[in-house]
Amino acid sequence: MVAPSSGSAGSSPAAASPGPSPRALRRIVAASLVGTTIEWYDFFLYGSAAALVFDELFFPDSDPLVGTLLAFLTYAVGFAARPVGALVFGHYGDRLGRKKLLVVSLLLMGGATFAIGLLPTHATVGSLAPVLLTALRLVQGFALGGEWGGAVLLVSEHGDARRRGFWASWPQTGAPAGQLLATGVLALLTALLSESAFTGWGWRVPFLLSGVLVLVGLWVRLAVDESPVFRQARERAAARAAAGAPVEEPPLRAVLRRHWRDVLVAMGARMAENISFYVLTAFILVYVTAHLDLSQQTGLNAVLLASAVHFCVIPLWGALSDRLGRRPVYCAGAVGVALWIFPFFALLDTRSFPLMALAVTVGLVLHGAMYAPQAAFFSELFATRMRYSGASIGAQFSSVAAGAPAPMIATALLAEFDGPVMVAVYVIAAALLTVVALACAAETSRRDLAAVGGDGNGVPAPSPADGSREPVEP
Repeated sequence: MVAPSSGSAGSSPAAASPGPSPRALRRIVAASLVGTTIEWYDFFLYGSAAALVFDELFFPDSDPLVGTLLAFLTYAVGFAARPVGALVFGHYGDRLGRKKLLVVSLLLMGGATFAIGLLPTHATVGSLAPVLLTALRLVQGFALGGEWGGAVLLVSEHGDARRRGFWASWPQTGAPAGQLLATGVLALLTALLSESAFTGWGWRVPFLLSGVLVLVGLWVRLAVDESPVFRQARERAAARAAAGAPVEEPPLRAVLRRHWRDVLVAMGARMAENISFYVLTAFILVYVTAHLDLSQQTGLNAVLLASAVHFCVIPLWGALSDRLGRRPVYCAGAVGVALWIFPFFALLDTRSFPLMALAVTVGLVLHGAMYAPQAAFFSELFATRMRYSGASIGAQFSSVAAGAPAPMIATALLAEFDGPVMVAVYVIAAALLTVVALACAAETSRRDLAAVGGDGNGVPAPSPADGSREPVEP
């Protein structure tokens, strides 16, 4: 393998300072994983509830399909708040540290989710109910916009550079773990309760459980240390300030001035990953009930089984990205999803549960090839003092154009064309955008996050004048 010629730290990972002990690294990974699992549980729980009951509880005067679209609109509002969270948490995470902001994001997310479980419905307070729901959804999105960047950086910056893709992929498993937990709780409740009981009070139980989960997450997350790469960068910045060096520009300005191409690469890379995921896990609940006339339980169970497999394969894809590079693995996932989307709907249309579960499982396995290397890839794109801002902005701003409208666009296309063909075309178009973005990126898997060239001053080490790449150890 070779070092990248653009934005590289300029040294081999072998030259980096020794990482933490395996035990300490496992503790750091566990802290990131627990937190991301809880926050994704909260976020996905809302998406599933929007597809299942929120149209009836908060938008009862609408046509059923229109009510579902309105419920997904409040779902999308959470995505609109993500970029704001990315800006705020990114700025302070680059100034104050990763750990402190991760605690704040967990408290905000858990508090908002718990409050949703206490909300009055439209039958009780009328139009105030969807307003309150939307406000809490904004808080959820704001918190999640800051959570992801901090969680993956905390692991990425703790050393073991040769296996960064593997270790940084573990916080990514928080997404399927949260999906698994949220879907599992909902599937259990819908199986045990009558439809009237679930609509009356059962839907509140998973939201209220978030309060307990947050306490567990805080207990684990408060026990870990701050990222050593961040501490070293802050110490160097303090030394430069003491020596009378000019005041550093704010992280956001530095990102947009020095790393705007990397931000665009990250945004493009997210398109296929984000859109395919929400089609596979959220829109499917609409498709199996509204188009196939099957029960809610059928869709939930298919996503439940697929999420378990998704959780298992993400670290494997992450490890493969350490050997082959981030871009090849990521690109394979994007192309795979594009090729699979038509068979995916064909298998759903059989109405056979084993084939439906297979359809979602294969889709999420291919999605994992994008999602697993994403954490290390985005971390490696940016210099330390602007890494939280850059990774968060690149990931979350794309969510507004990708994940936020995906269930709504897919639902509208289904209603307009009375079939899944245009939904499949929509996913394929997103995959093409991702492949183009990856083609414009340099390989990052051999960058040293702790190198001086990529630290506090935000200036990557220069490339050779002839554009050649410096060989490093394989």
